[in-house]
Amino acid sequence: MSLDVREAIKSGKTVLGIELGSTRIKAVLIGEDNTPIASGSHDWENSYVNNSWTYSLEDIWKGIQDSYRKMASNVREQYGVALQTIGAIGFSGMMHGYMVFDEAGNQLVPFRTWRNNLQEQASAKLSELFNFHIPQRWSIAHLYQAILNGEEHVSDIHFLTTLAGYIHWKLTGQKVLGVGEASGVFPIDIHTNGFNQTMVTQFNELTASNQLPWKLEEIMPQVLVAGERAGVLSEEGAKLLDVTGELQAGIPFCPAEGDAGTGMVATNSIAKRTGNVSAGTSVFAMVVLEKELSKAYEEIDLVTTPAGDLVAMAHSNNCSSDLNAWVGLFDEFAKAMGLDVDANKLYGTLYNLALQGDPDGGGLLAYGYLSGEHMTHFEEGRPLFVRSSESKFNLANFMRVHLFTALGALKIGMDILLKQEGVKLDQILGHGGLFKTEGVGQTIMAGALNVPVSVMETAGEGGAWGIALLASYTLNKADNETLEQYLNDKVFAGKAGSKVEPNAKDVEGFEAFMKRYTAGLAIERAAVEYLK
Repeated sequence: MSLDVREAIKSGKTVLGIELGSTRIKAVLIGEDNTPIASGSHDWENSYVNNSWTYSLEDIWKGIQDSYRKMASNVREQYGVALQTIGAIGFSGMMHGYMVFDEAGNQLVPFRTWRNNLQEQASAKLSELFNFHIPQRWSIAHLYQAILNGEEHVSDIHFLTTLAGYIHWKLTGQKVLGVGEASGVFPIDIHTNGFNQTMVTQFNELTASNQLPWKLEEIMPQVLVAGERAGVLSEEGAKLLDVTGELQAGIPFCPAEGDAGTGMVATNSIAKRTGNVSAGTSVFAMVVLEKELSKAYEEIDLVTTPAGDLVAMAHSNNCSSDLNAWVGLFDEFAKAMGLDVDANKLYGTLYNLALQGDPDGGGLLAYGYLSGEHMTHFEEGRPLFVRSSESKFNLANFMRVHLFTALGALKIGMDILLKQEGVKLDQILGHGGLFKTEGVGQTIMAGALNVPVSVMETAGEGGAWGIALLASYTLNKADNETLEQYLNDKVFAGKAGSKVEPNAKDVEGFEAFMKRYTAGLAIERAAVEYLK
């Protein structure tokens, strides 16, 4: 096998995907069968500068170059060859945010990431204007807020893009975005797979009095769908990506995508009536719709798959952080008792106890709001655990209620889709840390959503693998072969996974918990007001 892989590497039949997540940059090289053959990663963190969450350009390139170098070293160690050419490359990154450049290509203000919540005024105004929910983290909300703020740099903008779009531009010279990523910049017309021209005109009319020297369509990137070629690695780009100078220019690129789209690809959940849930520090569900929703909802974002199909996204800022903190407390207790417990065993034991708790969590209540939660209209959060004298306070219920609350805000958004809009879902694909302990996260999620939840063995490969698959599709797709067909036939065929069906008692128990959860939001509000 390694001889075949070695020849594929030498002859450029591999594909590279690199994704820039919020805490890690990962590079994955895949072989002709679309399975990973080498990888490298780089840890990084955002900085809080002048009231804004950001990453510097220096840190972006340092991280990309380090992850690429480690991946290339991994190739050399395993197969004894230098990585000089690749069949295709794709980049993805955290969606949304604000990166703007002047005519000379100079960055005008530091990168403003999705994490910033300073665009409330712009979000509300644009949502009303378009009759379409524009979240604060979307690029257009960042832009309009900068206009409302009277920021001087706005008149100098020549190009507005995202993190993935910026990297793609620097490596290829092409100002383009994949449609899934573009759908977090500005609303997409799903009939044309381009930016919604009616809304573009509305925006230009809205800002006409500001006398800007540009029109919106002049500064935004071109939109491409999965499978389209999106330029090639330039000579300058090759030196920027591989500082050793071994990588050759001319390698084709797929359109840059966002982490939501690559998560959908990595879990093979881009078909209608399917969805995926990514559950880690935050949690979001992506549901591929059969038809448009009846109206705009503040709790639901409308984006697209990398192929351009409409997706409803329910996003919660908080998921497992507070849960992890409680597990950390139990770890401290174990150490204080002279016990050295393996982390996997600790998580596994505590998570499995949750399955033995009362269906509704024994009357306990918790909020894992480490930060604000837009789904329930909190700008700030306070992690909170509450019980009454009648609650059944034991370890099983304690763990169960903390797993419940990790999905509480998400369920509010999903109930809008499944109950109010009648959206049909055949199954949800789960990935992320919440699903690491076999069967537990799936069971809780199935009870929360009343939908079968599956976890694929390949789900752990993550978004870097997802963007590599999109690059592979661009390079290897047959005529008229859709992305859905390519994934089903050439990537996921025969792949094992596990499915958990919803249990009636779990569904009923979660609904009972949610009544406490919504009624108790006043307690969380009081905690925010009191604990300044």
